Amino acid sequence: MTTIDPIRVPDLSDRPHQLTVERSMIATEHTLYAGWTEEFDRWFAAPGSVLMRAEVNAPFFFETESAPEPEGPRTRHPHYGRFLRLVPNRLVELTWVTGRGGTEGAETVVTVELLPHPIGTHVRLTHAGFQDEAARDRHAAAWEQVLVQQDEALTGEE
Repeated sequence: MTTIDPIRVPDLSDRPHQLTVERSMIATEHTLYAGWTEEFDRWFAAPGSVLMRAEVNAPFFFETESAPEPEGPRTRHPHYGRFLRLVPNRLVELTWVTGRGGTEGAETVVTVELLPHPIGTHVRLTHAGFQDEAARDRHAAAWEQVLVQQDEALTGEE
């Protein structure tokens, strides 16, 4: 297997805040890896918004949508990044850039480790490079919910 190095790794030295979230999932390593590299719109991204190629250095884009009230207007949240490391069915590392209320335009790094577990897969997600504790704490709460959503969406269709 040929390993491709990223052309530039983000410098996080002046943004030391990070978080780690862990969860045991029912989904297999293969299903979760595909979810992070090819199928964001099955569990996270707005349908039809994903531009993604699972290759180191390849940039990607997708949007999420939210509404404060079920019948209210939907707000779009663009996400940008590029893959830094890919080890099939084991590891996905990517940059993560969002706007206001997210990473505030900072290029952060998300590392997703997929570890064998008796019921499926143990996921360890580390998100590094936050400018402040408030941004880190918002993401810590969000990632907990996102992993639940991912497991439910991906195992419901397996």
